Amino acid sequence: MALISMAVYCTEENQKDELLDKTLRSLCQTADLKKHRLVLSINSKTKYTKAFIEWILAFNGVLNNVQIIHNDTNIGTAEAINKAWKLRKEGENCIKMDDDVLIYNPNWIEQMEEAIARAPQIGIIGLKRKDCIESVEHEDEYFRSKLWQLPHVGGQRWVTVEEVHHVMGTCQMYSSALLDKIGYLYQPKLYGWDDVLASARSRAAGFKNVFLPHIEIDHIDEGKTPYQAWKEKHAGEDFPLIHKLMDGYKNGTESIYYNPFK
Repeated sequence: MALISMAVYCTEENQKDELLDKTLRSLCQTADLKKHRLVLSINSKTKYTKAFIEWILAFNGVLNNVQIIHNDTNIGTAEAINKAWKLRKEGENCIKMDDDVLIYNPNWIEQMEEAIARAPQIGIIGLKRKDCIESVEHEDEYFRSKLWQLPHVGGQRWVTVEEVHHVMGTCQMYSSALLDKIGYLYQPKLYGWDDVLASARSRAAGFKNVFLPHIEIDHIDEGKTPYQAWKEKHAGEDFPLIHKLMDGYKNGTESIYYNPFK
């Protein structure tokens, strides 16, 4: 069983109603929400967002299986996810899923958990974004990947994973063992880089970051809205700080453990 967490920020400004609808329907169709726990952390004080989400979940017959956290303001992706992860049970893997992603494979969670069970050195595992540029031949180490086979015994199937520098945060699972080492997601400011920093902390803790190349997903972002433009500008301004933190994790001058609740 896994804990699926999603930070939701759906307002008139970012115009994500339709994308959120598609995302939740996709999730309901591909994940057993009676087996796995879904926690939605809403970064909006509007009652409309909560009502809209509850309508989608009720339509798909899973409303009673989902927990909703209603934040009074936009506290950022990482802190919204952290509120959901605070509900994590001992030994439970956690999934961070964006509110604008489409998944098509009906057993993607089980395949992620199988990979972690067979290779406990995996700290973060993601799915293959169709627009990602990682490859074995890429000249930049940040986007270069390495293929390897999961350990297998007896009649287990052969499974290939792709090891990468960092796993894009669109849809990724964090192993329980990793979270015991690093705590929660860290985001220096309101938006961006939590996935890159988490991958750096994972490597510093001795884990590997991988994705399943045979399970593809679509990231259906909101396009060039004013909010999207603000996010891109905000993330670009933080680039020097992010590199400083990553270097610190690598050489031990920055703590890889983070707990906002202590």
